[in-house]
Amino acid sequence: MRRGLTLSLAAMLATGFASAVTAADTPPEWSRPTAPFRIVGPIYYVGTEGIAAYLIDTGDGLILLDGGLEANAPLIERSIAALGFRLDDVKLMIATHAHYDHAAALAQLKRDTGAAFASSDEDRAAYESGTPPSDVNYGVIRFPPIEVDQRVVDDSQIGLGAYEMNSLVTPGHTPGCTTWTMRVTEAERPLDVVFPCSLTVAGNRLVGNKGYPGIVADFRKTFARMHELRADVVLPAHPEIADVLGRARRRDAGEAEAFVAPDLLPRLVDQAEAAFTAALAKETHP
Repeated sequence: MRRGLTLSLAAMLATGFASAVTAADTPPEWSRPTAPFRIVGPIYYVGTEGIAAYLIDTGDGLILLDGGLEANAPLIERSIAALGFRLDDVKLMIATHAHYDHAAALAQLKRDTGAAFASSDEDRAAYESGTPPSDVNYGVIRFPPIEVDQRVVDDSQIGLGAYEMNSLVTPGHTPGCTTWTMRVTEAERPLDVVFPCSLTVAGNRLVGNKGYPGIVADFRKTFARMHELRADVVLPAHPEIADVLGRARRRDAGEAEAFVAPDLLPRLVDQAEAAFTAALAKETHP
């Protein structure tokens, strides 16, 4: 067994090893079902144990954020149905970034729901070709391509009904990595929710990356921007990063504000920036 598969998923993400596995040997929790649940406001979890997918009920249709592995599409569809929604209630699909572990299910989900898919310009070619451009140390892992119906530009709003999500293009992990934010109300309290795109190097070459020559500058700009962002609730693409499933269990056991953690995002950004700095130094002075 490869060393990375004996690590916890959180450790894999912290070391950047999580993306350095092939589609054939991904961690089992990435495709292990888990029961769907409401998080805060109109936001629901419909992903697996190791890869998140979030559903937002706007009242005028559903927004689906991320899809996971190709094999996860039926699991997400069953979770949507278990919450009492129909697949054709999903009117809009968005994503954090164009890597197979978050985007491979999107094509089937788009076919089955009939939803429009919106993407940043910088990741559009990767979604539509199924091939990310960056040079990585684990080889190319392709995913089923998905047609992009709508543009997402930096610091703009997209949504349905009374709910809008703000897009922040935070490149580095991919050229069009998109962090999403929205404000919801829980128990009459407004909460700022952030769905951060990954901040990890995760196998990307930082020096001499011909597929993504601006990667280092992009990471640095993203860290600066993320340091300024405020979040009451953090919902990442890999749930372990914010203990999303654990927080749900604690909430259900009576901890009403289990998902509220204003100090979490700054800590995650600090950790990711330190790991990036170490990775860059290692490549620069091997």
